Amino acid sequence: MADAGIARSTDGLHAGTLTRADLSDIVHNRLGVSRAESAGIVERILHHMCHSLSVGQNVKVSGFGTFILRDKGQRIGRNPKTGIEVPIAPRRVMTFRASQIMRDRIAK
Repeated sequence: MADAGIARSTDGLHAGTLTRADLSDIVHNRLGVSRAESAGIVERILHHMCHSLSVGQNVKVSGFGTFILRDKGQRIGRNPKTGIEVPIAPRRVMTFRASQIMRDRIAK
């Protein structure tokens, strides 16, 4: 991701948040493919990641991190305003665990 940060600052792209458009611009600049092709590449990658997660598979990107699915059971929650207990339905949640390489880069 360090390369993306360099590309973002030298290309004058948005600061603070990396967007699909930013990723597409980086692919366009680095690979020399058309803007439409680079947008398509980014969309296909994101589509495959989303599809894998939607069918229950975890997604691991080496050197970046892992998107992990967890099933949470039903539990009792409490409305903080009224104090009334309410059942919270079982659900599937996604978490992200950064790789050690990513954690080291962020810590610098």
